[in-house]
Amino acid sequence: MNYRKVGKWGLKISELSLGSWLTFGNQLDIAGAKEIVRESFKNGINFFDTAEAYANGMAESMLGEVLKEFRRSDIVVSTKIFWGGNGPNDKGLSRKHLLEGTWASLKRLQLDYVDIVYCHRPDPETPIEETVLAMDYIVRNGLALYWGTSEWSAEQLEAAHKACKELNCIPPIVEQPQYNMLVRKRVEEEYKPIYEKYGMGLTIWSPLASGILTGKYNNGIPENSRLARFPHLRKHLEENGLLGEKVFKKLQKLQKIADELDAKMSQLAIAWCLLNDNVSSVILGVSSKEQLHENLKAIEIKEKITEDLEKQIREILEEE
Repeated sequence: MNYRKVGKWGLKISELSLGSWLTFGNQLDIAGAKEIVRESFKNGINFFDTAEAYANGMAESMLGEVLKEFRRSDIVVSTKIFWGGNGPNDKGLSRKHLLEGTWASLKRLQLDYVDIVYCHRPDPETPIEETVLAMDYIVRNGLALYWGTSEWSAEQLEAAHKACKELNCIPPIVEQPQYNMLVRKRVEEEYKPIYEKYGMGLTIWSPLASGILTGKYNNGIPENSRLARFPHLRKHLEENGLLGEKVFKKLQKLQKIADELDAKMSQLAIAWCLLNDNVSSVILGVSSKEQLHENLKAIEIKEKITEDLEKQIREILEEE
C-alpha cells in the first residue's frame, strides 16, 4: 500500500480507502463490517470514510464499534455533514446543523474527533461566511483536524477560500468528488486552478461508476446486483447516459486492455484513477473480503500501465 499526502498538506492516507455508503447497514451487518475493516487495515488501508446520512446514521455507529479495536493514531476517519434528519434545522450547512451534526456523528462513532469532516454538498440557503466560520470553529475546537467539501463546484470552492482568507479562517484541504473513467470533466478540467492555487487533495468516490466499470451490467441488470437493489442509482445513471450503448461499446474495448494486463475490468478502472496525481485516495465500496482483495490488486495493475497504454485508454474514453 502506498500513502499519499492530501494535496499539499501533511496528512497521509492510503491510496485505496474504505467507504461505507450502501454497504454498512445495508449490505453488511456488524459482523460483516468488522471482517472487512479488519481485513482492510491488515492490507494497509488506514483511511475510513462515512457520513451522517449513510443508513440514517447506522453506518457511523457500525464503523465506530469496529474502530474501537484500533489505536486512534493508526487510522484516519472522515465523516460528512449535510443530511441529518427531517427537521427544519437538520439539513444543510448552517452553523447550527454543522455543530449539532458533528457532535451527533462523534457520538455515533464513539470518537473524540474525526480527522476530516466534509460539507457533504454545497448549501445555497446558507451564506458561505456562516459555513466557513462554523467549520473553522469545529477545527479550532478539536472536533475535526481538517475540513473539506464534497461535490462543490470550482466556483464554490473559490468562494470558500476567499471567505477563509477574509475572515482569517482555516481553509478546506480536500474535496470528495465522483471520479471514474466515465465521469471525468470536473476533476480533470474544472478543478485545475484549485489544485494549483490552494493545494487541495481529492478523496474520490464511485471509481467503478456504481458497478458499470466492472462489466457486470454489459448484458443487463442481474437480480441482487447493486442497481437492482437501489433503483434511484439506476435512474441517476440512466439520466446521465451511463447505461447507454456508447458506454458499453467503450467497455468492450477497455476489457481487451484489461485482458492484456491480466486484470479484471474493475482493477483497471481503479488503477486508472490512481494514475491521477491529484487523487489522494480512491474510496472503495466493498461488501465482501473477496471483493476487497480483488480491488486491492489494482495497485499492482497501476504499475503495469505504460504511457502508451494510458494514451490508448484515453482515446477510447474520448470516443463519441
